[in-house]
Amino acid sequence: MSATFDTSTCPVPVWLPGGHIQTLYGAYVAPANHLRFVRERVNTPDGDFLDFDWSGPGLVAQPAVPAQDQEPLPRKSVALRWMTDEDRTLIEGMTETPALVLFHGLEGNSESRYSQSILQYFRARGWLVVLAHFRGCSGTPNRLARAYYSGDSDEIAFILRTVRSRASNAHWHAAGVSLGGNALLKFLGERASQARHLKAAAAICAPMDLVATGNHLSDNWFGRHFYTRHFLRSMKPKILEKATRFPGAIDVVQLSSAKTLRDFDGAYTAPMHGFSSAEDYWTQSSSKPWLPSIETNTLILNARNDPFIPQASLPGPDQASTAVTLHQPAEGGHVGFTTGTFPGNANWLPARLARFFLTGY
Repeated sequence: MSATFDTSTCPVPVWLPGGHIQTLYGAYVAPANHLRFVRERVNTPDGDFLDFDWSGPGLVAQPAVPAQDQEPLPRKSVALRWMTDEDRTLIEGMTETPALVLFHGLEGNSESRYSQSILQYFRARGWLVVLAHFRGCSGTPNRLARAYYSGDSDEIAFILRTVRSRASNAHWHAAGVSLGGNALLKFLGERASQARHLKAAAAICAPMDLVATGNHLSDNWFGRHFYTRHFLRSMKPKILEKATRFPGAIDVVQLSSAKTLRDFDGAYTAPMHGFSSAEDYWTQSSSKPWLPSIETNTLILNARNDPFIPQASLPGPDQASTAVTLHQPAEGGHVGFTTGTFPGNANWLPARLARFFLTGY
Protein backbone atom coordinates (compact mmCIF):
# COMPACT_ATOMS: atom_id res chain seq x y z
CA MET A 1 0.00 0.00 0.00
CA SER A 2 1.45 3.33 -1.05
CA ALA A 3 -0.24 6.43 -2.41
CA THR A 4 1.21 8.52 -5.22
CA PHE A 5 2.98 11.52 -3.72
CA ASP A 6 3.16 14.86 -5.56
CA THR A 7 4.92 17.97 -4.24
CA SER A 8 4.78 20.03 -7.45
CA THR A 9 4.16 23.71 -6.81
CA CYS A 10 1.12 25.89 -7.02
CA PRO A 11 2.64 29.05 -8.56
CA VAL A 12 1.43 31.51 -5.93
CA PRO A 13 2.60 35.06 -6.82
CA VAL A 14 5.29 36.79 -4.76
CA TRP A 15 2.82 39.52 -3.79
CA LEU A 16 0.90 36.95 -1.73
CA PRO A 17 3.47 35.80 0.85
CA GLY A 18 2.52 33.27 3.51
CA GLY A 19 -0.39 30.98 4.28
CA HIS A 20 -2.53 33.53 6.12
CA ILE A 21 -2.43 36.10 3.32
CA GLN A 22 -3.00 33.44 0.66
CA THR A 23 -6.02 32.13 2.61
CA LEU A 24 -7.62 35.51 3.25
CA TYR A 25 -7.00 36.88 -0.24
CA GLY A 26 -8.51 33.78 -1.81
CA ALA A 27 -11.56 33.92 0.44
CA TYR A 28 -12.34 37.65 0.30
CA VAL A 29 -10.47 39.48 -2.46
CA ALA A 30 -9.57 37.30 -5.45
CA PRO A 31 -11.77 37.88 -8.52
CA ALA A 32 -14.80 35.59 -8.37
CA ASN A 33 -17.29 34.18 -10.83
CA HIS A 34 -21.02 34.65 -10.40
CA LEU A 35 -22.59 31.44 -11.64
CA ARG A 36 -26.36 31.25 -11.12
CA PHE A 37 -28.24 28.10 -10.22
CA VAL A 38 -31.56 26.29 -10.27
CA ARG A 39 -32.41 25.05 -6.78
CA GLU A 40 -33.96 21.73 -5.84
CA ARG A 41 -35.20 20.98 -2.33
CA VAL A 42 -34.98 17.31 -1.39
CA ASN A 43 -36.59 15.82 1.71
CA THR A 44 -34.35 13.59 3.82
CA PRO A 45 -35.42 10.27 5.38
CA ASP A 46 -35.43 11.82 8.88
CA GLY A 47 -37.90 14.60 8.00
CA ASP A 48 -35.44 17.36 7.16
CA PHE A 49 -34.40 18.75 3.77
CA LEU A 50 -31.31 19.56 1.73
CA ASP A 51 -31.04 22.23 -0.98
CA PHE A 52 -29.17 21.32 -4.18
CA ASP A 53 -28.01 24.06 -6.57
CA TRP A 54 -27.74 22.83 -10.18
CA SER A 55 -26.27 24.15 -13.41
CA GLY A 56 -25.55 22.44 -16.69
CA PRO A 57 -25.92 22.44 -20.46
CA GLY A 58 -29.35 23.79 -21.37
CA LEU A 59 -30.26 24.44 -17.72
CA VAL A 60 -30.95 28.16 -17.76
CA ALA A 61 -31.22 29.99 -14.45
CA GLN A 62 -33.34 33.10 -14.59
CA PRO A 63 -35.40 35.03 -12.06
CA ALA A 64 -38.89 33.63 -11.62
CA VAL A 65 -41.88 34.27 -9.39
CA PRO A 66 -42.38 31.27 -7.07
CA ALA A 67 -45.58 29.30 -7.41
CA GLN A 68 -48.10 29.87 -4.63
CA ASP A 69 -47.05 26.68 -2.85
CA GLN A 70 -43.32 27.56 -3.02
CA GLU A 71 -41.46 29.69 -0.54
CA PRO A 72 -39.35 32.55 -1.92
CA LEU A 73 -35.66 31.86 -2.34
CA PRO A 74 -33.36 33.54 0.21
CA ARG A 75 -32.66 37.12 -0.81
CA LYS A 76 -28.88 36.68 -1.14
CA SER A 77 -29.02 33.30 -2.84
CA VAL A 78 -27.24 32.77 -6.16
CA ALA A 79 -30.00 30.31 -7.03
CA LEU A 80 -32.49 32.27 -9.11
CA ARG A 81 -35.44 29.88 -9.24
CA TRP A 82 -36.75 26.52 -8.10
CA MET A 83 -36.33 23.44 -10.25
CA THR A 84 -39.24 22.50 -12.53
CA ASP A 85 -40.37 19.20 -14.04
CA GLU A 86 -38.88 20.35 -17.34
CA ASP A 87 -35.52 20.82 -15.64
CA ARG A 88 -35.68 17.32 -14.18
CA THR A 89 -36.45 15.86 -17.58
CA LEU A 90 -33.50 17.74 -19.06
CA ILE A 91 -31.13 16.47 -16.37
CA GLU A 92 -32.41 12.90 -16.68
CA GLY A 93 -31.58 13.00 -20.38
CA MET A 94 -27.92 13.88 -19.89
CA THR A 95 -26.44 10.61 -21.13
CA GLU A 96 -22.65 10.22 -20.98
CA THR A 97 -22.34 13.80 -19.68
CA PRO A 98 -19.51 14.39 -17.20
CA ALA A 99 -20.93 15.53 -13.87
CA LEU A 100 -19.56 16.92 -10.60
CA VAL A 101 -21.13 17.13 -7.16
CA LEU A 102 -19.36 19.51 -4.76
CA PHE A 103 -19.44 19.35 -0.95
CA HIS A 104 -18.66 22.75 0.61
CA GLY A 105 -16.69 23.60 3.72
CA LEU A 106 -17.69 24.84 7.16
CA GLU A 107 -20.43 27.48 6.73
CA GLY A 108 -19.89 27.52 2.98
CA ASN A 109 -22.51 27.59 0.22
CA SER A 110 -22.90 27.96 -3.53
CA GLU A 111 -21.83 31.62 -3.32
CA SER A 112 -18.45 30.86 -1.69
CA ARG A 113 -15.57 31.91 -3.92
CA TYR A 114 -14.13 28.39 -4.10
CA SER A 115 -17.57 26.97 -5.01
CA GLN A 116 -17.97 29.52 -7.77
CA SER A 117 -14.48 29.00 -9.20
CA ILE A 118 -14.80 25.20 -9.28
CA LEU A 119 -18.36 24.95 -10.52
CA GLN A 120 -18.02 27.70 -13.13
CA TYR A 121 -14.84 26.09 -14.51
CA PHE A 122 -16.50 22.72 -15.06
CA ARG A 123 -19.82 24.18 -16.19
CA ALA A 124 -18.04 26.21 -18.87
CA ARG A 125 -16.60 22.94 -20.19
CA GLY A 126 -19.97 21.28 -20.61
CA TRP A 127 -20.25 19.48 -17.27
CA LEU A 128 -23.40 19.06 -15.22
CA VAL A 129 -22.57 20.55 -11.81
CA VAL A 130 -24.37 20.60 -8.49
CA LEU A 131 -23.55 21.88 -5.03
CA ALA A 132 -25.19 20.03 -2.17
CA HIS A 133 -25.78 22.36 0.77
CA PHE A 134 -25.34 20.84 4.19
CA ARG A 135 -28.24 21.39 6.57
CA GLY A 136 -28.80 25.05 7.38
CA CYS A 137 -26.23 26.39 4.88
CA SER A 138 -28.51 27.30 1.96
CA GLY A 139 -29.92 30.43 3.60
CA THR A 140 -33.00 28.66 5.03
CA PRO A 141 -32.92 27.12 8.54
CA ASN A 142 -33.30 23.36 8.48
CA ARG A 143 -36.27 21.74 10.20
CA LEU A 144 -34.56 19.71 12.92
CA ALA A 145 -32.50 20.48 16.01
CA ARG A 146 -29.52 18.72 14.42
CA ALA A 147 -27.31 20.35 11.78
CA TYR A 148 -24.29 18.99 9.90
CA TYR A 149 -20.94 17.62 11.00
CA SER A 150 -17.64 16.57 9.49
CA GLY A 151 -18.00 12.80 9.62
CA ASP A 152 -21.58 12.27 8.49
CA SER A 153 -21.18 9.37 6.05
CA ASP A 154 -24.95 8.81 5.99
CA GLU A 155 -25.47 12.34 4.63
CA ILE A 156 -22.75 11.96 2.00
CA ALA A 157 -24.28 8.65 0.91
CA PHE A 158 -27.75 10.23 0.67
CA ILE A 159 -26.45 13.14 -1.41
CA LEU A 160 -24.57 10.86 -3.80
CA ARG A 161 -27.63 8.63 -4.23
CA THR A 162 -29.81 11.67 -4.86
CA VAL A 163 -27.68 13.27 -7.58
CA ARG A 164 -27.09 9.91 -9.24
CA SER A 165 -30.85 9.26 -9.31
CA ARG A 166 -31.38 12.59 -11.09
CA ALA A 167 -28.82 11.83 -13.84
CA SER A 168 -28.27 8.09 -13.74
CA ASN A 169 -26.43 7.97 -17.07
CA ALA A 170 -24.00 10.80 -16.34
CA HIS A 171 -20.34 10.18 -15.47
CA TRP A 172 -20.28 11.28 -11.84
CA HIS A 173 -17.30 12.78 -9.99
CA ALA A 174 -17.26 14.17 -6.44
CA ALA A 175 -15.19 16.86 -4.74
CA GLY A 176 -15.20 18.19 -1.20
CA VAL A 177 -13.66 21.31 0.29
CA SER A 178 -12.29 21.45 3.86
CA LEU A 179 -15.02 19.98 6.12
CA GLY A 180 -16.80 18.63 3.03
CA GLY A 181 -13.55 17.07 1.87
CA ASN A 182 -13.03 15.25 5.17
CA ALA A 183 -16.62 13.97 5.12
CA LEU A 184 -16.22 12.76 1.54
CA LEU A 185 -12.91 10.98 2.28
CA LYS A 186 -14.36 9.26 5.34
CA PHE A 187 -17.28 8.03 3.24
CA LEU A 188 -14.97 6.82 0.45
CA GLY A 189 -12.95 4.74 2.88
CA GLU A 190 -15.74 3.64 5.18
CA ARG A 191 -18.17 2.66 2.40
CA ALA A 192 -15.93 1.96 -0.58
CA SER A 193 -18.46 -0.30 -2.27
CA GLN A 194 -21.06 2.48 -2.34
CA ALA A 195 -18.68 4.80 -4.20
CA ARG A 196 -17.86 2.53 -7.13
CA HIS A 197 -20.07 4.49 -9.53
CA LEU A 198 -17.80 7.55 -9.11
CA LYS A 199 -15.26 8.01 -11.89
CA ALA A 200 -12.97 9.93 -9.51
CA ALA A 201 -13.02 12.10 -6.40
CA ALA A 202 -11.05 14.95 -4.89
CA ALA A 203 -10.63 16.52 -1.44
CA ILE A 204 -9.30 20.06 -1.17
CA CYS A 205 -7.68 21.25 2.07
CA ALA A 206 -9.46 18.54 4.05
CA PRO A 207 -8.61 18.42 7.80
CA MET A 208 -8.16 14.64 7.89
CA ASP A 209 -6.96 14.67 11.51
CA LEU A 210 -9.70 16.70 13.17
CA VAL A 211 -8.10 16.45 16.61
CA ALA A 212 -4.93 18.12 15.35
CA THR A 213 -6.85 20.74 13.36
CA GLY A 214 -9.44 21.42 16.07
CA ASN A 215 -6.78 21.88 18.75
CA HIS A 216 -4.70 24.06 16.43
CA LEU A 217 -7.61 26.39 15.60
CA SER A 218 -8.71 26.49 19.25
CA ASP A 219 -5.28 27.07 20.81
CA ASN A 220 -3.31 28.95 18.14
CA TRP A 221 -3.65 32.73 18.61
CA PHE A 222 -4.60 33.56 15.02
CA GLY A 223 -6.85 30.53 14.74
CA ARG A 224 -8.64 31.34 17.98
CA HIS A 225 -9.03 35.09 17.55
CA PHE A 226 -9.58 35.39 13.81
CA TYR A 227 -10.62 32.22 11.99
CA THR A 228 -12.69 30.78 14.82
CA ARG A 229 -14.34 34.13 15.50
CA HIS A 230 -15.29 34.32 11.83
CA PHE A 231 -16.96 30.90 11.89
CA LEU A 232 -18.71 31.43 15.23
CA ARG A 233 -20.17 34.70 13.96
CA SER A 234 -22.56 32.70 11.75
CA MET A 235 -22.67 29.36 13.59
CA LYS A 236 -23.77 30.57 17.02
CA PRO A 237 -26.80 32.61 15.84
CA LYS A 238 -28.01 29.66 13.77
CA ILE A 239 -27.93 27.31 16.74
CA LEU A 240 -29.37 29.85 19.16
CA GLU A 241 -32.29 30.24 16.72
CA LYS A 242 -32.73 26.47 16.85
CA ALA A 243 -32.84 26.65 20.63
CA THR A 244 -35.97 28.83 20.43
CA ARG A 245 -37.67 26.16 18.28
CA PHE A 246 -36.45 23.21 20.36
CA PRO A 247 -36.55 24.28 24.02
CA GLY A 248 -34.31 22.15 26.22
CA ALA A 249 -32.52 20.42 23.32
CA ILE A 250 -29.51 22.75 23.37
CA ASP A 251 -27.42 24.05 26.28
CA VAL A 252 -27.84 27.75 25.51
CA VAL A 253 -25.62 28.93 28.38
CA GLN A 254 -22.69 26.75 27.32
CA LEU A 255 -23.19 27.60 23.65
CA SER A 256 -23.40 31.35 24.27
CA SER A 257 -20.06 31.30 26.09
CA ALA A 258 -18.26 29.32 23.35
CA LYS A 259 -15.12 31.09 22.17
CA THR A 260 -13.36 28.27 20.32
CA LEU A 261 -14.34 25.46 17.96
CA ARG A 262 -13.64 23.07 20.83
CA ASP A 263 -16.17 24.98 22.97
CA PHE A 264 -18.76 25.05 20.18
CA ASP A 265 -18.40 21.39 19.27
CA GLY A 266 -18.47 20.43 22.95
CA ALA A 267 -21.61 22.48 23.57
CA TYR A 268 -23.57 21.58 20.44
CA THR A 269 -22.07 19.47 17.63
CA ALA A 270 -20.93 16.55 19.79
CA PRO A 271 -24.00 16.06 22.03
CA MET A 272 -26.49 16.78 19.23
CA HIS A 273 -24.96 14.18 16.91
CA GLY A 274 -24.27 11.38 19.38
CA PHE A 275 -20.71 12.04 20.58
CA SER A 276 -19.57 12.32 24.19
CA SER A 277 -17.27 15.34 23.72
CA ALA A 278 -15.60 17.53 21.13
CA GLU A 279 -12.54 15.27 21.15
CA ASP A 280 -14.71 12.17 20.73
CA TYR A 281 -16.45 13.85 17.78
CA TRP A 282 -13.15 14.87 16.20
CA THR A 283 -11.62 11.42 16.71
CA GLN A 284 -14.53 9.44 15.32
CA SER A 285 -15.11 11.81 12.39
CA SER A 286 -11.52 12.04 11.13
CA SER A 287 -10.98 10.57 7.68
CA LYS A 288 -7.26 9.85 8.06
CA PRO A 289 -7.74 6.30 9.44
CA TRP A 290 -9.94 5.49 6.44
CA LEU A 291 -7.52 6.55 3.69
CA PRO A 292 -6.03 3.03 3.33
CA SER A 293 -9.50 1.69 2.47
CA ILE A 294 -10.28 4.08 -0.41
CA GLU A 295 -10.87 2.31 -3.74
CA THR A 296 -12.05 5.25 -5.87
CA ASN A 297 -9.29 7.18 -7.69
CA THR A 298 -8.94 10.16 -5.36
CA LEU A 299 -6.87 13.34 -5.31
CA ILE A 300 -6.14 14.78 -1.87
CA LEU A 301 -4.80 18.33 -2.21
CA ASN A 302 -3.30 20.14 0.81
CA ALA A 303 -0.95 23.12 0.84
CA ARG A 304 1.78 22.58 3.41
CA ASN A 305 1.41 26.19 4.62
CA ASP A 306 -2.32 25.85 5.35
CA PRO A 307 -2.88 27.89 8.55
CA PHE A 308 -5.82 25.68 9.55
CA ILE A 309 -4.07 22.31 9.31
CA PRO A 310 -0.75 21.45 11.03
CA GLN A 311 1.66 20.14 8.42
CA ALA A 312 2.68 17.28 10.72
CA SER A 313 -0.89 15.95 10.60
CA LEU A 314 -0.92 15.50 6.82
CA PRO A 315 -0.77 11.88 5.65
CA GLY A 316 2.26 10.36 4.00
CA PRO A 317 2.24 7.89 1.09
CA ASP A 318 2.22 4.89 3.44
CA GLN A 319 -0.98 6.12 5.10
CA ALA A 320 -3.27 5.93 2.05
CA SER A 321 -4.21 3.37 -0.57
CA THR A 322 -2.77 3.03 -4.05
CA ALA A 323 -5.97 4.66 -5.39
CA VAL A 324 -4.98 7.94 -3.73
CA THR A 325 -2.78 10.76 -5.02
CA LEU A 326 -1.49 13.06 -2.27
CA HIS A 327 -0.64 16.47 -3.71
CA GLN A 328 1.04 18.68 -1.12
CA PRO A 329 2.45 21.87 -2.67
CA ALA A 330 4.46 24.14 -0.39
CA GLU A 331 2.10 27.09 -0.80
CA GLY A 332 -1.56 27.85 -1.36
CA GLY A 333 -2.98 28.47 2.10
CA HIS A 334 -6.40 27.13 3.07
CA VAL A 335 -8.35 26.96 -0.19
CA GLY A 336 -6.39 29.94 -1.49
CA PHE A 337 -4.35 28.80 -4.51
CA THR A 338 -4.45 32.21 -6.19
CA THR A 339 -2.14 32.50 -9.21
CA GLY A 340 -1.28 34.98 -11.96
CA THR A 341 -0.47 38.67 -12.11
CA PHE A 342 -2.37 41.09 -9.88
CA PRO A 343 -5.23 40.81 -9.01
CA GLY A 344 -4.75 37.10 -9.66
CA ASN A 345 -7.24 34.38 -10.50
CA ALA A 346 -8.66 31.20 -8.99
CA ASN A 347 -8.21 28.94 -12.03
CA TRP A 348 -5.33 26.80 -10.76
CA LEU A 349 -7.48 24.81 -8.34
CA PRO A 350 -10.28 23.71 -10.72
CA ALA A 351 -7.69 23.07 -13.45
CA ARG A 352 -5.82 20.78 -11.06
CA LEU A 353 -9.04 18.88 -10.34
CA ALA A 354 -9.87 18.64 -14.04
CA ARG A 355 -6.42 17.27 -14.85
CA PHE A 356 -6.84 14.56 -12.25
CA PHE A 357 -10.39 13.70 -13.31
CA LEU A 358 -9.36 13.42 -16.95
CA THR A 359 -5.93 11.78 -16.65
CA GLY A 360 -5.67 10.26 -13.16
CA TYR A 361 -2.59 12.23 -12.14
